[in-house]
Amino acid sequence: MKDFARLLDRLSFEPSRNGKLRLMLDYFRSTADPERGFALAALTGNLTFANAKPAMVRALVAERTDATLFGLCYDYVGDLSETAALIWPRGPDPDDPPLLSTVIATLGTTGKLALPRQIAAWLDALDEIGRWALLKLITGSLRIGVSARLAKTAVASLGNVEADEVEEVWHGMAPPYGPLFDWLAGGGPRPAATDPAPFRTPMLAHAMEERDFATLDPAAFSAEWKWDGIRVQAVTGVDASGQVVARLFSRTGEDVSGAFPDLAEALVTRAFGSAAVDGELLVVREGHVESFGTLQQRLNRKAVTAKLIADYPIHLRVYDLLFDHGEDLRALPFVDRRQRLEAFVAGVGLDNIDLSPLVPFTSWDDLAAIRHDPAAAGAGAAADAIEGLMLKRRDSPYLPGRPKGLWFKWKREPFNIDAVLMYAQRGHGKRSSFYSDYTFGVWRDGASGPELVPVGKAYSGFTDQELTKLDRYVRNNTTGRFGPVREVAHGMDGGLVLEIAFEGLNRSTRHKSGVAMRFPRVNRIRWDKPTAEADTLDGLEKLIRE
Repeated sequence: MKDFARLLDRLSFEPSRNGKLRLMLDYFRSTADPERGFALAALTGNLTFANAKPAMVRALVAERTDATLFGLCYDYVGDLSETAALIWPRGPDPDDPPLLSTVIATLGTTGKLALPRQIAAWLDALDEIGRWALLKLITGSLRIGVSARLAKTAVASLGNVEADEVEEVWHGMAPPYGPLFDWLAGGGPRPAATDPAPFRTPMLAHAMEERDFATLDPAAFSAEWKWDGIRVQAVTGVDASGQVVARLFSRTGEDVSGAFPDLAEALVTRAFGSAAVDGELLVVREGHVESFGTLQQRLNRKAVTAKLIADYPIHLRVYDLLFDHGEDLRALPFVDRRQRLEAFVAGVGLDNIDLSPLVPFTSWDDLAAIRHDPAAAGAGAAADAIEGLMLKRRDSPYLPGRPKGLWFKWKREPFNIDAVLMYAQRGHGKRSSFYSDYTFGVWRDGASGPELVPVGKAYSGFTDQELTKLDRYVRNNTTGRFGPVREVAHGMDGGLVLEIAFEGLNRSTRHKSGVAMRFPRVNRIRWDKPTAEADTLDGLEKLIRE
């Protein structure tokens, strides 16, 4: 546990990608099994503990410290694990810290009643960094700037193989990944890809920039709509017993089949051997693609009821074919894969799976006009159901990762409004000492005149220098406190205007304003603009096209 804690600590302070890779590679090289395997499981998010919850951590700290003091410290630090690790009463110098493998095994077998006592004993046996790492592990929120893909890239470097080779065998293994490490160390065979419906690393696009138009030939590209849904990989296969297996994976490889049983069951009923398609999850009614806000009704649901399925019919709109009856098509040019995809979708014959149409164009100017007005181009979707366009070289193979020059995303221009800063809250991690989460509002007619109503929250879009100025402004203009939230002076006579950029707007019954923004961020700080000139809720609602 001590070495793992030091790794997490160093990763949390390392800003560069290559630096993080070096730290993980050194750890995996110098650490024995099974410790490094369980560390890899933690870094890739493959550990869950049913009985260990943040509330248990809070209760333990409350038993050992003053509750008011802990609340004040937590408000300032902004991170539960860090606060608890620092405020936990220091005992004798630790001389027998537990192994990471022991901690994980115990967390998985200890009952709910006995677990608090065990966690307290571990906290007593660890130093501050060890306590922090333990609590990060328990709460499942590492927040050290390491993605699952980056951790797999580091482990792949042990055997001088590509990360995609690790991805190919990953879903057939479980912690502590002994066969994987044996293979990478040269002491064992390549683990067999036993999963009949495995995840394959998706191909990603680069953002289209103005200078690209001068160097790219429009005749070399095909265009499609960039749907504002959830990208998924639908995979089917046949297991050793002859049963059809169908899975839906998120773009990061998370199995999300359980959240969409209607689609997963449809894939099973129309089994087509070993196949894999790349596409977008959408809500479609009578051929019309609904907004992302509608799709959100189906996301992150613990229970999927028949009413939910009926009210929000999920749809898979596919745009690439990776495998067809066991044949790997990824090396084929896009135009050939597209031809196979059209035949594939026609053969499946399911109402909730269709083909993402190509968008015909002859020049970049033609495509710019189409991007500006998707409805006029016959997109058949709500205005905020389309993020823009995808451009794919007609001769491009399907390559994992983000290869240069093959796929581009040309997103539509974001919406912009001027809003008034109303509330602020401290951030997390490196921003825990700064007020970096900002709630903003616009004007509406109230019973006694114009009043501000909150319409969103933003915590990105500004530089470190701007954050310092915003934090100072919040502290100097606080008019009230509600737990960790500070109310900032706002009104017709004073306050701070923020220009907010966002991707879309939906009606919402959950928010007082009746609207919800998609990806809001601070585009500019309007130090010069009077709050009375900020936008209105009526103006915001006009952006919603039903």
